[in-house]
Amino acid sequence: MVTLKIRGAERNSRARTEGPKGAANLIIRPSLIGFVRPRFEPRICFHQTDPDPKHFKSDRLRHGTGDSDFRPKKKTLRCRKKQTPSFSGISSNPLRVCVVGSGPTGFYTAEKMLKAHQQAQVDIVDRLPTPFGLVRSGVAPDHPETKGDPFWLQGSGEVKEVLSYAVLWLFRCFGVVVVKKENSAESLIKPNLCNHVFTHSHIELSLPENLQQIVINQFSRVAQQERCSFFGNVTLGSSISLSELRELYHVVVLAYGAESDRSVGIPGENLKGIHSAREFVWWYNGHPDGQNLEPDLKSTDTAVILGQGNVALDVARILLRPTTELATTDIASHALATLEESCIRVVYLVGRRGPAQAACTAKELREILGIHNVDIFIQESDLLLTPVDEEELKSNRIQRRVHELLSKAARSKPKHVGLNQRELRFVFFRKPNDFQESKERAGHVSGVHFEKTLSIAGVSHGKQIAIGTGEFEDIKCGMVLKSIGYKSVPVDGLPFDHKKGIVPNDRGRVLSDSSDPTVPEKGLYVCGWLKRGPTGIIATNLYCAEETVSSISEDLEKGGLIPSSALEKPGRVGLLQLLHDRNVRIVSFSDWEKIDSEERRLGSLRNKPREKLATWDELYKAIS
Repeated sequence: MVTLKIRGAERNSRARTEGPKGAANLIIRPSLIGFVRPRFEPRICFHQTDPDPKHFKSDRLRHGTGDSDFRPKKKTLRCRKKQTPSFSGISSNPLRVCVVGSGPTGFYTAEKMLKAHQQAQVDIVDRLPTPFGLVRSGVAPDHPETKGDPFWLQGSGEVKEVLSYAVLWLFRCFGVVVVKKENSAESLIKPNLCNHVFTHSHIELSLPENLQQIVINQFSRVAQQERCSFFGNVTLGSSISLSELRELYHVVVLAYGAESDRSVGIPGENLKGIHSAREFVWWYNGHPDGQNLEPDLKSTDTAVILGQGNVALDVARILLRPTTELATTDIASHALATLEESCIRVVYLVGRRGPAQAACTAKELREILGIHNVDIFIQESDLLLTPVDEEELKSNRIQRRVHELLSKAARSKPKHVGLNQRELRFVFFRKPNDFQESKERAGHVSGVHFEKTLSIAGVSHGKQIAIGTGEFEDIKCGMVLKSIGYKSVPVDGLPFDHKKGIVPNDRGRVLSDSSDPTVPEKGLYVCGWLKRGPTGIIATNLYCAEETVSSISEDLEKGGLIPSSALEKPGRVGLLQLLHDRNVRIVSFSDWEKIDSEERRLGSLRNKPREKLATWDELYKAIS
């Protein structure tokens, strides 16, 4: 469960009857949620970590990676509606906006544009017939509550202000929050309910377990608005070009994310049995492009995962979790059938650097360490800290907690013995040198040749890099999953930084020349992973979208996007005509609702929330 905890003043014997010393009654007016503008920058909004009171100064809220005070200013909580001027132009020439990509970023952008510009018409296009992006195809099936991790805040002093802001932020992102007071039952709060008063020293705010569906419902309400349309099965670059979209619309926002993978760049990468984690995630989540992956889980008992981030832990968990627990999730039926016959018993999670730099979060790590009937193996020698490590952990509470969990797991002895026992082995300080080919099965991977590494201080302050030592070792396996990062792909006519894997931009404005932010591409904007790289969780995209929409509003105010003498842009009408002429089969949002209904019906027959239609033919058949 995604959880936000706020701790007030220290509890005492009187706390249960009179409340904690110094605690103030808190009045929250949920109806004002939509009018609060956060003052946090997107990069520092409620990062994931665990509570650690002994390292917390009572007069501050601290970001997980630093010590700067980032409490919201008092005026942040003045819940007065900010009058946003509309720059949509006169009704005869409304603002035409096209958002490419229907994931969280795309829908947040559309929602913000519709709210900011009352005469704007927003069209969302996506290459898939199903909307919602990673909310549908990226969330692990055993994690329906969220794509992200627990949020923790601790505060003392201005508890009233902090807690108000926390609830407001959660409401703004998700529209609903579960509130649990100490020693009390949970209650569901929605924005249209009356005021709520909190006097307890320990209040737990969490997002409901069905967060995934709540987010989908929120995005559905956006798509169902009269001024918004969804057009699925429309591919940028083949169905329609970027230049054509820019001719049809005043504003084009690219939010199509990252649908490719970084390459390891070592010999043997094309051997059979080597897949990207993205492909594997698509496979078990029923993505129509993942149907034909067909990973071989029967010819080997060992899998190696390169990387130790949350995605790496996701795929390791799917490989090791009992299929009886997966059977009641929305995992794709073809994936479940394959996993039920899996012979994988040992999974290696391999990282270039040490445990102090592990990229996973504490919640994800804690969950995989607690899987039923799985033994954990970690070399205690790998957990020894250098002075540089200690300094790094001192300023990073997330990594400190991860290291503590790994240390505790390393000290635990294996609890299970049996032929079918499953093992998870963490291996640090190793970088892949080449993939080895099987002598018995030509063209198949049989192992990974690793070079041992050392972590040394890098160029960036507080960052360490891995360098080879010249010592090597092999790990034998019949399957490799590369979880080293997603990568965005460019389209014709779009400036692109191939090294960073993003579109050069200034607060969302696409730049022709990344070195000159004063010359943006007129009417062309970017948001989400394509803008900042593949980082963050669902809610991170809310702030990213706000920044891009703010840039659009500024440009509209300057009058550069809709010249008074310009002819009306054809927008939606022009798009539909062009796609009709090219015989593109458009999938509308009402078509998607037919798919959704059919998936739910099939799922109900198998005691699952839904049975995903995982092929293009099945999806088309549902809307015929």
